[in-house]
Amino acid sequence: MRIDQLIQQGVAQLAALSGSNRQTETPELDVQLLLAEVLAVNTSYFYTWPEKVVSDLDKARFERLLSERLEGKPIAYILGYQAFWSFELEVSESTLIPRPDTECLVEIALALIDQCQNPKVLDLGTGTGAVALAIASERADASVTAVDLVPAAVELAQRNNLKLKLDVTIFQSSWFDNILENNLDLIVSNPPYIDPEDHHLDEGDVRFEPKTALIADKKGYSDIEIIARDARQHLAQSAWLAFEHGYDQGEGARQILEKNGYQNIETRQDYGGNDRVTLGQWLK
Repeated sequence: MRIDQLIQQGVAQLAALSGSNRQTETPELDVQLLLAEVLAVNTSYFYTWPEKVVSDLDKARFERLLSERLEGKPIAYILGYQAFWSFELEVSESTLIPRPDTECLVEIALALIDQCQNPKVLDLGTGTGAVALAIASERADASVTAVDLVPAAVELAQRNNLKLKLDVTIFQSSWFDNILENNLDLIVSNPPYIDPEDHHLDEGDVRFEPKTALIADKKGYSDIEIIARDARQHLAQSAWLAFEHGYDQGEGARQILEKNGYQNIETRQDYGGNDRVTLGQWLK
């Protein structure tokens, strides 16, 4: 079968899922990424050589991958990697899949330490290491530490750190339990923040992601409360705390920071214009 025919067939199969909890908003891109993985080519190859015939062996491999996507399994988990910032990260089902909107947290973090020489940065709940590694890639002078509760996530982040030849210190910790540093310039986090009753947990990619990295009690605020409370013992004078949260949690996040004595509190929007990151400054 020709490349263009195989792509057309795959797109039709994915498009037929519209309206179900397995639907994808990008059926053509999904198919192209899967076929590119099988053929070991760039997706631009399909526009140059649409008439090329796919071997029976490669067609069978592609159909196996497509069957996983038809079940709703995220592309990143099928391929084993996800683009983030300026690099590709290894991903696994032990961690969340890095999202484009989380790059907003990275941009904000870099701006907050822009005038700080040799900044000390901590990333809580690092997962793949995405945020910490992005910061480290832009600030070679920064001392970046990243922690996660899940040992498998720690190992994954360490592999990404090694692959990218960065120098992030990564180890296991339940939030601040194993953190000794008390003079940090910036603490960042993308913590669990989804209400356990949120219907979105039954839709799309999140059905396959670890619930421990997604949900939090108190309508999604429990971990944010812990981070805001305990970060105060680890921040330097005039240092910052910045964390990601849900699109409808900006006001609640600001209230938590205000309750804990932070100053210069504000909420920033993501690329879609939704409240996504709240930050506050700790003035001892």
